[in-house]
Amino acid sequence: MSRQIKLIWDFRGPASAKTAEHHEIHLKEYIAIKKLPLNITGFEIQGEMQAIAFMVVTDENMIQVRDALKPHRGQVYEESEQ
Repeated sequence: MSRQIKLIWDFRGPASAKTAEHHEIHLKEYIAIKKLPLNITGFEIQGEMQAIAFMVVTDENMIQVRDALKPHRGQVYEESEQ
């Protein structure tokens, strides 16, 4: 099984939660349009002024998605994060 990478987009400010929630919609649309074998997306509110949206990709898809969507950062994804 290949390694999974969590690509993360950071949002800050008073509208960060709504922005991250909306960004997840676009991540799901991208997965559907490109017919990628991915299904883990989400958003997390990390504070009053900070939130993230994320997509979990495999090593095989990481470069394609990274270059197209330009996440702010990434980390190795652990199953227990769900």
